[in-house]
Amino acid sequence: MDASSLAELRAVLEAERARLADELVDLERDSSTNLSDQSGENNYRDHMADQGTATFGKELEMSLEGNARELYAQVERALARLDAGEFGKCVRCGADVGVDRLHAMPAAELCITCKEWEESR
Repeated sequence: MDASSLAELRAVLEAERARLADELVDLERDSSTNLSDQSGENNYRDHMADQGTATFGKELEMSLEGNARELYAQVERALARLDAGEFGKCVRCGADVGVDRLHAMPAAELCITCKEWEESR
């Protein structure tokens, strides 16, 4: 992979890292706001459906935050591979991940063959 492609992919990864960092801040702020809003509630006054909706909302927020954290970690690992000169190589077999795949998913760690094998398990 040439230097301009690597620089372009680095810029994409750094922009994604910044976006995810902002998203995590927002999710954490929303989560702490919701918890503080609900800390004074009397559950006996709430209808069961309201409690179910609140529980679903909390679980959804936790899931979104977990997904954002995992994506952030993937981007961090991709940037570390870039710095180490290992970017674009499959972490499982060492084959080229492929430029087209990296342009579609810059944080991709696996080549198509290894990814297909992983998903078939």
